[in-house]
Amino acid sequence: MADHIASNTPIEHYSVRPKGTSDSPTGSSGESSLAARNANQHGAVEMLDSNPSNHNAALNTDELEAPKAGRFAFLKTKQFYFVLALSQALAVAVTGTNTLSTLLSIAGTNIPAFQTLFTYILLTLIYTSWTIYKYGPTGWAKMVFRDGWRYFILAFFDVQGNYFTVLAYRYTTILSAQLINFWAIAVVVAISLIFLKVRYHIAQYIGILVCCGGLGILIASDHITGSNGGPALSAVKGDLFALLGATCYGFTNVFEEFLTSKRPLYEVLGQLSFWGMFIIGIQAAIFDREALQAAVWNSKIAGYLVGYTFILTLFYSLAPIVFRMASAAFFNIGLLTANFWGVAIGTSVFGYHIHYLYPIAFCLIIVGHFVYYFSEKGILGESKKPWLGENQERGVAGVGTARRRVERPEAVV
Repeated sequence: MADHIASNTPIEHYSVRPKGTSDSPTGSSGESSLAARNANQHGAVEMLDSNPSNHNAALNTDELEAPKAGRFAFLKTKQFYFVLALSQALAVAVTGTNTLSTLLSIAGTNIPAFQTLFTYILLTLIYTSWTIYKYGPTGWAKMVFRDGWRYFILAFFDVQGNYFTVLAYRYTTILSAQLINFWAIAVVVAISLIFLKVRYHIAQYIGILVCCGGLGILIASDHITGSNGGPALSAVKGDLFALLGATCYGFTNVFEEFLTSKRPLYEVLGQLSFWGMFIIGIQAAIFDREALQAAVWNSKIAGYLVGYTFILTLFYSLAPIVFRMASAAFFNIGLLTANFWGVAIGTSVFGYHIHYLYPIAFCLIIVGHFVYYFSEKGILGESKKPWLGENQERGVAGVGTARRRVERPEAVV
């Protein structure tokens, strides 16, 4: 009977040592003599669990989500409202850069590639410098040698997305260029499905369609009021440029979501801007040379360029947090309200008037964001990336990541 119990009953092992004494198995002769002198002066007995995994054990994603899982779980979290507000801040930032680009064009300075060069330089000064500080010059060089090709591809598509979108607005109507926003969302969803194995809920597809419906109302309002930019200079060429720019944007967004989920933000942004600085510098030297010679230069132009640079730098700095907390798809539907914010700002800058359909369209797009997460039953939402493992062990524990939430459940971001 005793043997049966001994063989089937789990036994917990504990070690007992005087409290306040060293648990090191070895020590110097000085330490040994000190221990001998204090042998009769030890404190109370302290019992230690021999299983180290029971100390500071981290939660896994299931343990974190289980207590609050259920219908509308993610919609009830602070994280949802934070990322929703952040996406709208980015939409306002896009509106700001578009407004300043328009002011530059009106003032006689039309240098799309050159004006963005300053943003890449500023981002490089901030994030590449910080990366070198964190890794050291040798560590940074090894990282560039190992992963530089990935960041070069990311930077190339990012630069081309910016460049061809600006070209599209030169040749086609604003109405046509806005319609291409639908294509960017389609590209993001397709690439995420194929390469990242993301599986969207029915509610997410419906949410995207609702947001696109809101954009459709905005475009219809522009058409009704005749504010679609007038006749196209070359509609076919402009539409092709817009499609190419939207495709590049879609690829960039998904690739950046992937990279920022696995690597520190400062590394990704530092490398994106580092390679982008060279790529856009070469393009500006080739394609903007004549425009630079004909450009008007004065203090007002300098102010526009400074504002454009700082706003776009802020946009690049905050966008990865949306990619981490949500997804590239959510990021893109969030930017659909940029047209509304553009008209709102344009009322004071360009004398625009808000058509009655604009507030309706804006509300419809915002409703689409709620529909997008309507069936999300986990509090981590899309911050839990399928390519990082069940407990996000293959990801980085940075700002906005699910792994950070697992390790620090009290964190909002």
